[in-house]
Amino acid sequence: MTDRTSTLYAKLLGETATIEWKALERFWAKGDLIWVAPSLDLVEVAEAMAENRSDIFAKWRSDGTVAPLSAEQALDLQTRDPQIWAVVVSPFVIMQEKKVD
Repeated sequence: MTDRTSTLYAKLLGETATIEWKALERFWAKGDLIWVAPSLDLVEVAEAMAENRSDIFAKWRSDGTVAPLSAEQALDLQTRDPQIWAVVVSPFVIMQEKKVD
């Protein structure tokens, strides 16, 4: 990891916050909401997106661990209203359901 990458990771980490599904619905409706599987580091995914690292992003997409949020997932989130972590990498909002300990 380079200093520049470490700085970007720290910046994105500082911009990551919990958010309610209700606040994300409009981003989903526009197609700007990206879902990240719980097995991945949300900030690492955001960093890869910000740096246009298409190789790793393509791998995650093909693995099904990063994808646009589906209608089924949106309905599930609306029904359950779990805690969600999110970070903006314009024009997208990258989200991940917060793990409950």
